[in-house]
Amino acid sequence: MGQDGMQPRPSQPERGVTMRPAMDLSTEILRADRGGIARAAALLAQGALVAFPTETVYGLGGDAQNGTAVADIFATKGRPSFNPLIIHVADSDAAQQFVIWNDTAEVLTAAYWPGPLTIVLPLRDGHGLSSLVTAGLSTVAVRVPAHPAATALLREFGGPVAAPSANPSGKISPTTAAHVAAGLSGRIAAILDEGPCAVGLESTIIGLDGPATLLRAGGIPSEAVEQALGHPLAQAPEGITAPGQLVSHYAPDAPMRLNAREVRGDEVMLGFGASAGDMTLSASGNLHEAAARLFDMLHMLNAYKRPIAVAPIPETGLGRAINDRLRRAAAPRQA
Repeated sequence: MGQDGMQPRPSQPERGVTMRPAMDLSTEILRADRGGIARAAALLAQGALVAFPTETVYGLGGDAQNGTAVADIFATKGRPSFNPLIIHVADSDAAQQFVIWNDTAEVLTAAYWPGPLTIVLPLRDGHGLSSLVTAGLSTVAVRVPAHPAATALLREFGGPVAAPSANPSGKISPTTAAHVAAGLSGRIAAILDEGPCAVGLESTIIGLDGPATLLRAGGIPSEAVEQALGHPLAQAPEGITAPGQLVSHYAPDAPMRLNAREVRGDEVMLGFGASAGDMTLSASGNLHEAAARLFDMLHMLNAYKRPIAVAPIPETGLGRAINDRLRRAAAPRQA
């Protein structure tokens, strides 16, 4: 049985760690029951990669204290090594074993953990995390997911799990096990399948190494975070200081055009509210429904292999996070 708590373990030697190419594997599809959770935890302990559900999207998990496992995450996704990862832990007590806690962290985690909130804090001495997780930064992003299967896996494994979204880098994030399999089958050890994700947008990331700063809009609206804090959030500085800040990200294969009122040429249309389309994020204009459906809709529209037009989305509440993902999906591809 796994541990309820987590003790930092000595990290694997990182000298000579390379981004080795993913090999052909027989990817197991595991049910999120007792046996499946135990098998997934055992694979993580062996240094293998396992995709697992959270309330936001499916994550591609590896032992955050095993440099080779973390290197495999980057290689499997084709993710740039300067783009840091989020570590997932079972509870706030576990988080405090790896980061230097502060009063603001206490306020925000009391309000939103477990849940779709990631906080970035300075690393604690002796943390034992692979330096690849942090991309060489002195801080790390940490989250306690709310999904029961994720919680059970983290407790069974008994350590921090580095887990970006379980998709090839820059492509549409996965909200079902089928999305994961389409992009990574044969490249990872297992997929823990527990149906579709409820939130459908990645976590909100707040930097707490200094004034509370919005580093990435996500599943918790920034207005709600500001209400919990009692003051406005600062805006992110230039450069990569947290996951999900690449300009081109979440991209379908075909070009995307935003704030579209009509279809042009051979485009397919993603509608919202009164702006109907070939598919719609929410016919009623409900932003929570739109957030939960966003990546699933993009996967389906991507299958048409045609340019995508997207109806306007309000820049309020979860609309800010939805528009953030859409702008990154529509941005010019980065080499």
